[in-house]
Amino acid sequence: MSITVRPRRSVLYMPGSNARALEKARTLAADSLILDLEDAVAPDAKATAREQIAASVAAGGFGPREVVIRVNGTDTPWFADDLAMAAKAKPDAVLIPKVSDVETLVSVGRQLDALGAPREVRVWAMVETPLGVLRATDIALAAKDPVTRLSMFVLGTNDLAKETGTRIVPGRLPMLAWLSTAILAARAGGIEIVDGVWNAFQDVEGFTAECAQAAELGFDGKTLIHPAQIGPCNAAFTPPDGEIELARQVIAVFDQPENAGKGVIQIEGRMFERMHADIARKTVALAEAIAARAA
Repeated sequence: MSITVRPRRSVLYMPGSNARALEKARTLAADSLILDLEDAVAPDAKATAREQIAASVAAGGFGPREVVIRVNGTDTPWFADDLAMAAKAKPDAVLIPKVSDVETLVSVGRQLDALGAPREVRVWAMVETPLGVLRATDIALAAKDPVTRLSMFVLGTNDLAKETGTRIVPGRLPMLAWLSTAILAARAGGIEIVDGVWNAFQDVEGFTAECAQAAELGFDGKTLIHPAQIGPCNAAFTPPDGEIELARQVIAVFDQPENAGKGVIQIEGRMFERMHADIARKTVALAEAIAARAA
């Protein structure tokens, strides 16, 4: 059984108004790049940022890095021009802020169709409002409707903190229920999900701890605000050598002809079910995809 996995360990926001940052993005080790027109761009710089992002995507040169354009919210005066530019630029995906209902995704999908965006251009949805969390399951399940193009949830923990009055503290105890809800919803919808940002980018120890927590919770990766965060983030979401070795062993044992009909197998004193072989195949596929990027 062949599994195709695209690493999304590190997803770096790059302000569209900063031409030097857009140029530097082509050399960074991030798996994905979000070229930003929203929070990182002042109102009087929106038009310039839009033009610079369009030119940057058209120029290409991003190599294996996934390119995503974050547009301004659907209720802003910039959205229509942003989406038109993104449809023409043909990035890997368009990131929609503050998605709180399925109707928003259906509308965006229909607009992308009308603008002639290829079907390969996917939609990522930011979960960053109380309604977005409460409706996360319905929103994620909308991925099953091709018109939405939905393939990813992106957590907006700063906005969630703002909207709820929750404090962002080490360990994120006040937010854990929301994070887990979003993860469960994403998996129910068959889409991926990446964690919110860590604001204190010079606090490497705190950032590394939060990356480890995100990986344990089940996130596919984490959004970043500074290139210095890429290395620790990639390390946290890369399967350890020992885990990869065990995964290969589990696959090999289950693939033996004499084990074809077995649901449970003992390996070195541990019991493994066939579902563990499925998990192992995904682990190996991810490890191989990461290795291919580094080659």
